[in-house]
Amino acid sequence: MPPIATTRAHPAWLPSLLGLFIAVAPAATDLYLPSFPAVEASFQTAPGTAQLTLATWFAGLACGQITQGSLSDRYGRRLPLMCGFILFTLATIGCALAPNLPTLAVFRAIAAFGGSAGMVIARAIVRDLADGHAAAIMMSRLVLVMGLAPILAPSLGGAILLFAQWRVIFWVLAVYGAICVLAAWKVLPETLPPGHRIRLSPGGLAARYLHILRERSFLTHAIMGGCSTFTMFAYLAGCSPVFEDGFGLSPSGFALIFGLCACSLVACSQLNARLLPRYGLSRMLTAIPLISLAGTIILGAVAFAGVHVLWAAVAPLVLVIGCQGFANANTNAGALSRHGRHAGSAAALLGTLQYGLGAIAGVLAGLLTDGTPRGMAALMACGMLGAVIADRFR
Repeated sequence: MPPIATTRAHPAWLPSLLGLFIAVAPAATDLYLPSFPAVEASFQTAPGTAQLTLATWFAGLACGQITQGSLSDRYGRRLPLMCGFILFTLATIGCALAPNLPTLAVFRAIAAFGGSAGMVIARAIVRDLADGHAAAIMMSRLVLVMGLAPILAPSLGGAILLFAQWRVIFWVLAVYGAICVLAAWKVLPETLPPGHRIRLSPGGLAARYLHILRERSFLTHAIMGGCSTFTMFAYLAGCSPVFEDGFGLSPSGFALIFGLCACSLVACSQLNARLLPRYGLSRMLTAIPLISLAGTIILGAVAFAGVHVLWAAVAPLVLVIGCQGFANANTNAGALSRHGRHAGSAAALLGTLQYGLGAIAGVLAGLLTDGTPRGMAALMACGMLGAVIADRFR
């Protein structure tokens, strides 16, 4: 078993701060999930149309990350992070004021472009400070902090909807973005010294991306992570119609189910940090997709058999979403391991692939929405099958 890599010295509170930054995207994703029916009613659109705003959000995250990563390699981590959060905050205010669904979708894409800085640059900072097992363990600690977002966000969104319009949700997110701007400006240390920064022309940047994509270890780990993200986002886009329309749950009832799955995600991410030193990164990467694929097959069997029992749908979901707590940290660590010199660009490519697939999952989930778990289960199974196949080439 290879030794655990050591980490560069950093403040003990830094993982918590990075968790605050990286949680912007899941918070902005999950806080308004319970409001889909209210958004559709407000704009008088058909059921499932609100998922368009989720698809444009994922597309914005995909496009933003490939830009943010290269900027952070050139200008350091702090400045692009602050600029990204400023853009996120302003665009989220635009979401709160949107007069129709297409405008809301456009502002969501712009907000995602800015908010993607928190995701890609936080991962690059982890790579600045650690490698290998140590990076995976540090990433697992970030997941503990960012995991509070999917646990608390739907419940908070549901609570807001009890007393206010769905637009208030976006004002809350705008305040969160402003807090992140101040934290990046006043608190975050710079982890990329000027001597390590890289200035590249557009052609040189494209050549670097091609170089990273040709590296087999990066590509296979990135595809595994992208397929797992496809599974996760098929769940995110499909779960609200399934539980609120199909099973008739209230927004608060849906939030409880969503929070249970999020607790599984966080618990497994922390278990991952304990199991890595014992079993190793490679073995964990092989086992987890197989377990997750089995869970999606069970969910699909329940859905297509027409078993309309809440716990029968929730139980396999808890298993599958929990497995993402292992997959996220481990595939990221594996993909970035050989790219310390340009961690920002590698993290950007990784995030672009993941969220590009997430945007596709969001669109497909909207098209397959029928009030049953069938479409969601089929998409999740396809994602995990792709992860299992990619592992065979690793």
